[in-house]
Amino acid sequence: MNAGLNKIFWLWIPLMIVAAQALIELFAPQGLLGELHSESGPHEFIEFLFLLMAFFVALRIFPLLKNHPKWLYGWVGLAALCCFYVAGEEVSWGQHFLKWSTPEYWAHLNDQGETNLHNTSSWLDQKPRLILLLGVGIGGLVFPALQKFKPGFLPQQFAIIYPPAILGVTAALAISANLVDKIFEAMVDAPLLSRGSEVEELYLFYFVLLYLVVLRRRLMQSGK
Repeated sequence: MNAGLNKIFWLWIPLMIVAAQALIELFAPQGLLGELHSESGPHEFIEFLFLLMAFFVALRIFPLLKNHPKWLYGWVGLAALCCFYVAGEEVSWGQHFLKWSTPEYWAHLNDQGETNLHNTSSWLDQKPRLILLLGVGIGGLVFPALQKFKPGFLPQQFAIIYPPAILGVTAALAISANLVDKIFEAMVDAPLLSRGSEVEELYLFYFVLLYLVVLRRRLMQSGK
């Protein structure tokens, strides 16, 4: 289905992020690198903005679902809920902005001493991120490939929610960011990126934003 996205958003912005990250890794002093990738640094803030925008896009989708299958309410509702939750977690529910102290009892539970849930257990951090990474990889790369080379293989009643092929750029960058970093580290015993997981999250959340924008535009077109 038609994605309706300008090339700036699905191609040039992801590539500009790559270029900016490369310049930072090559030329920024180690101390500055640490600040940029810290929990209150610009990477975390941009990730928060991507998710916050995605949340509001999801909310704007609901009025368009009136004449569509009921399961779409659940799909969009899940997306909105996850975007809101993860956005809040990224800034520790405002702690990164307002700089409050973490209560002592919670600091013992949280491995970074913050007021969030995802640093208290791998089941609230690594596992959900792995699920999102798999979803982005399958939705952004596998599904478009199946639609091109195996037309009709995927159930057509769900076609409106399949990501378009153009989101494969962001999906590929999300998958390769941390993967290439880990391969490089295994080969030379040093990471290529100062925090590959942060770069991975940046692309994952940008993919979610673009996906919801595409879904909203599809629904708008189908309602004309």
